Amino acid sequence: MIKVEAIVQEEKLEDIKDALNAIEVNGITISQVMGCGAQKGYSEIIRGTEVDLNMLPKIKLEILVSNEEWEKKTIDTIQKAAYTGDMEMARYLAMTFVM
Repeated sequence: MIKVEAIVQEEKLEDIKDALNAIEVNGITISQVMGCGAQKGYSEIIRGTEVDLNMLPKIKLEILVSNEEWEKKTIDTIQKAAYTGDMEMARYLAMTFVM
Protein backbone atom coordinates (compact mmCIF):
# COMPACT_ATOMS: atom_id res chain seq x y z
CA MET A 1 0.00 0.00 0.00
CA ILE A 2 1.12 3.53 -0.76
CA LYS A 3 -0.20 6.62 0.99
CA VAL A 4 -0.55 9.79 -1.09
CA GLU A 5 -0.95 13.09 0.75
CA ALA A 6 -1.84 16.36 -0.96
CA ILE A 7 -2.45 19.82 0.46
CA VAL A 8 -4.63 21.99 -1.79
CA GLN A 9 -6.70 25.17 -1.75
CA GLU A 10 -10.17 24.81 -0.23
CA GLU A 11 -12.01 25.95 -3.35
CA LYS A 12 -10.52 23.11 -5.44
CA LEU A 13 -11.83 20.31 -3.19
CA GLU A 14 -14.99 19.49 -5.17
CA ASP A 15 -13.07 19.49 -8.49
CA ILE A 16 -10.50 17.11 -7.02
CA LYS A 17 -13.13 14.78 -5.53
CA ASP A 18 -14.97 14.63 -8.87
CA ALA A 19 -11.74 13.93 -10.76
CA LEU A 20 -10.72 11.17 -8.33
CA ASN A 21 -14.18 9.59 -8.53
CA ALA A 22 -13.85 9.59 -12.34
CA ILE A 23 -10.75 7.36 -12.09
CA GLU A 24 -12.44 5.24 -9.39
CA VAL A 25 -10.38 6.43 -6.43
CA ASN A 26 -13.06 6.59 -3.75
CA GLY A 27 -11.38 6.26 -0.35
CA ILE A 28 -10.21 9.70 0.76
CA THR A 29 -9.57 11.16 4.21
CA ILE A 30 -9.99 14.94 4.22
CA SER A 31 -8.74 17.32 6.94
CA GLN A 32 -8.79 21.09 7.31
CA VAL A 33 -5.29 22.46 7.93
CA MET A 34 -3.57 25.86 8.04
CA GLY A 35 -0.39 26.73 6.22
CA CYS A 36 1.72 29.37 4.59
CA GLY A 37 3.87 29.29 1.52
CA ALA A 38 3.89 30.81 -1.95
CA GLN A 39 0.66 32.76 -1.37
CA LYS A 40 2.30 34.81 1.41
CA GLY A 41 -1.03 35.52 3.11
CA TYR A 42 -2.93 38.79 3.06
CA SER A 43 -3.62 41.92 5.15
CA GLU A 44 -6.97 42.63 6.75
CA ILE A 45 -8.24 45.49 8.86
CA ILE A 46 -9.62 44.17 12.15
CA ARG A 47 -11.12 46.69 14.60
CA GLY A 48 -9.33 49.53 12.83
CA THR A 49 -5.89 47.89 12.90
CA GLU A 50 -4.19 46.34 9.88
CA VAL A 51 -3.27 42.73 10.63
CA ASP A 52 -1.10 40.47 8.44
CA LEU A 53 -2.53 36.97 8.14
CA ASN A 54 -0.02 34.51 6.71
CA MET A 55 -1.57 31.22 7.84
CA LEU A 56 -4.20 30.37 5.24
CA PRO A 57 -6.80 27.58 5.37
CA LYS A 58 -6.02 24.54 3.20
CA ILE A 59 -7.38 21.04 2.67
CA LYS A 60 -5.25 17.95 3.26
CA LEU A 61 -6.16 14.78 1.35
CA GLU A 62 -4.90 11.35 2.39
CA ILE A 63 -5.41 8.50 -0.08
CA LEU A 64 -4.25 4.88 0.06
CA VAL A 65 -3.51 3.22 -3.28
CA SER A 66 -2.40 -0.32 -4.08
CA ASN A 67 0.66 0.20 -6.29
CA GLU A 68 2.94 2.67 -8.08
CA GLU A 69 0.69 2.81 -11.15
CA TRP A 70 -2.26 4.03 -9.05
CA GLU A 71 0.07 6.39 -7.17
CA LYS A 72 1.04 8.10 -10.43
CA LYS A 73 -2.59 8.21 -11.67
CA THR A 74 -3.76 9.69 -8.37
CA ILE A 75 -1.05 12.37 -8.19
CA ASP A 76 -1.54 13.34 -11.86
CA THR A 77 -5.30 13.63 -11.34
CA ILE A 78 -4.91 15.80 -8.22
CA GLN A 79 -2.36 17.96 -10.00
CA LYS A 80 -4.66 18.60 -12.98
CA ALA A 81 -7.78 19.20 -10.86
CA ALA A 82 -5.99 21.51 -8.38
CA TYR A 83 -4.42 23.69 -11.08
CA THR A 84 -5.79 27.24 -10.91
CA GLY A 85 -4.14 28.67 -14.02
CA ASP A 86 -1.76 30.81 -11.96
CA MET A 87 1.62 29.18 -11.37
CA GLU A 88 2.07 31.01 -8.07
CA MET A 89 -1.33 29.82 -6.80
CA ALA A 90 -1.12 26.29 -8.24
CA ARG A 91 1.30 24.97 -5.66
CA TYR A 92 0.41 21.86 -3.72
CA LEU A 93 2.26 19.26 -1.73
CA ALA A 94 2.06 15.60 -2.66
CA MET A 95 4.06 13.00 -0.80
CA THR A 96 3.96 9.24 -0.88
CA PHE A 97 4.65 6.68 1.83
CA VAL A 98 5.12 2.99 1.21
CA MET A 99 3.25 0.92 3.79
